[in-house]
Amino acid sequence: MSDVTDTDRAGSPKEAVGRYGIWSVGLRSDDSADRSELADSAAELEQLGFGALWLGGSSETRHAVPLIEASSHIIVATGIQSIWQHEATETAAHFAHLEKAHPGRFLLGLGVSHAGLTERYHRPYSAMVGYLDALDTAGVPAGRRVLAALGPKMLELSRDRAAGSHPYLVTPEHTARAREILGDAPLLAPEAKVVLDTDPDSARATARDTLSRYLALPNYTKALQQFGFTEDDFADGGSDRLVDALFAWGDDDRVRARLESFHAAGADHVAVQVVDGGPRDALPRAAWRRLAELLR
Repeated sequence: MSDVTDTDRAGSPKEAVGRYGIWSVGLRSDDSADRSELADSAAELEQLGFGALWLGGSSETRHAVPLIEASSHIIVATGIQSIWQHEATETAAHFAHLEKAHPGRFLLGLGVSHAGLTERYHRPYSAMVGYLDALDTAGVPAGRRVLAALGPKMLELSRDRAAGSHPYLVTPEHTARAREILGDAPLLAPEAKVVLDTDPDSARATARDTLSRYLALPNYTKALQQFGFTEDDFADGGSDRLVDALFAWGDDDRVRARLESFHAAGADHVAVQVVDGGPRDALPRAAWRRLAELLR
């Protein structure tokens, strides 16, 4: 086991990712016919000023290649790659190949996924420790990986064995607690969802369409319960209180203020996911342009 040192963090992507990035399942398309639009999207998101592209869902290192090749400096990260999908030696080989071709452009986001999504799920914390040990042995720098951490133990592992943490489905209150655990140096890059709709009923309905799938996963609900949410909040796709805590919706000022609240709580970077009720693998380019404008 090797802890992250100040030297390791000197080469980490904390400064390079900037204040905001884009999180999208669509950015990890496997369809070669989509590569042209993926390339155009990556180049445009870089021009719009976003600092990182997060390959949403159960992504893989190879998904980063067309985005990196189409851009010049934006960081591309897996958000996240499940440790159950690929052996550490395979991940390390892919990382080394990408790093040689495009030094400093890729950030390896790793997570343990959920018991209901993989048959191999067992002792997730110990499995992550073993995976990081293997990456260390294979030469993947600790300062070039982040962990999808929700609870204290995984956050401590993010602090000690990675460049930081990329928590998903969290509130600014979780961000504040995560910062306390991480300390000042590690990267804290929470994901945050945005619905660009000013009507409360339709905005919350759109949010619930996305939220409902996550409320069936105990890792998320247990984490939310630590911040005062109850089983009543998880019923029927989520209470108004829960939706409003997890989704930024409303006019530009309200959305901007909600995203900025993550920074006020201690985030270095916010990975913004646009939720519009369309297919999860779509590329909502018009919404990304509007988002870039309101965040300027």
